[in-house]
Amino acid sequence: MGLFNMSLLLMTCLMVLAIFHSCDAQNSPQDYLEVHNDARAQVGVGPMSWDADLESRAQSYANSRAGDCNLIHSGSGENLAKGGGDFTGRAAVELWVSEKPNYNYDTNECVSGKMCGHYTQVVWRDSVRLGCGRALCNDGWFISCNYDPVGNWVGQRLTKMFFFLYDV
Repeated sequence: MGLFNMSLLLMTCLMVLAIFHSCDAQNSPQDYLEVHNDARAQVGVGPMSWDADLESRAQSYANSRAGDCNLIHSGSGENLAKGGGDFTGRAAVELWVSEKPNYNYDTNECVSGKMCGHYTQVVWRDSVRLGCGRALCNDGWFISCNYDPVGNWVGQRLTKMFFFLYDV
């Protein structure tokens, strides 16, 4: 192999590594946590911390959905999202947080015809640990986040403190 070809091969390998590093950097635990904790702080709820066991569970489930990318829950205490292109963990959490206007505290329900359960899980006071995973599917990215303790129980109301700080 000539010097030019080896240089070209080396440059290509470095570009591929840079792309993979860039993808990982956009999906670090901090990216998931930052958006969660910003939303929680807005309503007076304490921050979450990253949990490696929850991350492993979420990643395993995301990998299992890579074949079809269907948004099918594996159980309670989980938020799911999928998106194309460069859909990152940060983008997924921002999507869940965008449901905030759809939650009516007075009725403890979503606004009629709207979704809000992803948002209420993000800010659920009792959930303090988070772990997320991301897998590439044929038609985009599948993202799963698991929460502990599991929250977002039907019929349970978010705390009074939440109500006083809540500002849509």
